Amino acid sequence: MEPAKSVKNALLLVNLGTPDQADAESVRRYLAEFLMDPRVVAIPRFIWSPLLNRVILPKRCAPVAEKYASIWMDGGSPLKVLSEALTAKIAQRLSDTRVALAMRYGSNNMDTTIARLYDEGVRAFTVLPLYPQYSTTTTASVEDRIHALAPRFADAQFKIIADYHDHPAWVQAVADQLRAHHRAHGRADKLMFSFHGIPAALVRKGDPYATHCEAGTRKIARAAGLQRDDITLTYQSRFGRAKWLEPFTVTTLEEWGRAGVKTVDVICPGFAVDCLETLEEIADTNAEIFKQAGGERLNYIPCLNDSDAHADALVQIAREAQP
Repeated sequence: MEPAKSVKNALLLVNLGTPDQADAESVRRYLAEFLMDPRVVAIPRFIWSPLLNRVILPKRCAPVAEKYASIWMDGGSPLKVLSEALTAKIAQRLSDTRVALAMRYGSNNMDTTIARLYDEGVRAFTVLPLYPQYSTTTTASVEDRIHALAPRFADAQFKIIADYHDHPAWVQAVADQLRAHHRAHGRADKLMFSFHGIPAALVRKGDPYATHCEAGTRKIARAAGLQRDDITLTYQSRFGRAKWLEPFTVTTLEEWGRAGVKTVDVICPGFAVDCLETLEEIADTNAEIFKQAGGERLNYIPCLNDSDAHADALVQIAREAQP
């Protein structure tokens, strides 16, 4: 057994994942893995698998690929490119720690990344899912994978950071991002915090996600010098027929447009970096829906992405979690 002083530490950042290319086949491979995770879709597999593979994927893959193509960057999807850039900045700040990025689904997955780090001599892993708010649909899936992999690396230790929705450094970074936008562009008629939705049944069963979204929003508002009543919290990206968390982002935007609201600022603190749900769904599709309902302009405020403030906040969070 290695002496304790020679044990190497790693910070493993984990994001959701992305198709390798903006084409239907790449999207199919990615969605087939993502949507077969029982943490994501809890329908019994014998019902869900044929429905997914025979009905949903054949219908959805081409349109989803077109959406990805509309935001694709030179190095791949924004989630991949921006997550890699954020990882590089964090690595610059943690010279005594091996910093790596893995995806929960798709290429560069957790299995291969952890195995590579282990082969390099890493025996202490701090795992930071890039989900500020805990949910059984996201963070718990990362936990599941770590628990499944741990027996393969019996002499390694794994510490998982469950959430950071109310960590002062992250809260301040988001608040500063919001204030910087207001200084540069002024304030719109309405300010919306849009979070990814989850099925309401999960919250009734104890999922803390909605509580984390609300608590983080209150703290960000306070840090930005706003009242909680200055902000409308909504949920986006609902899927299927089950009841999801409300109010819905798109419905609220339509109501505001019809009611005479002309300008809206939208920020999405549930996403560490910009991705399909922010750049295509909010800044493009929902902006157009708002205009069609009578609004004039939707201003999307980018995620923290690879900003210095984001890297600094995550470094502080990681250091506090290390043994």
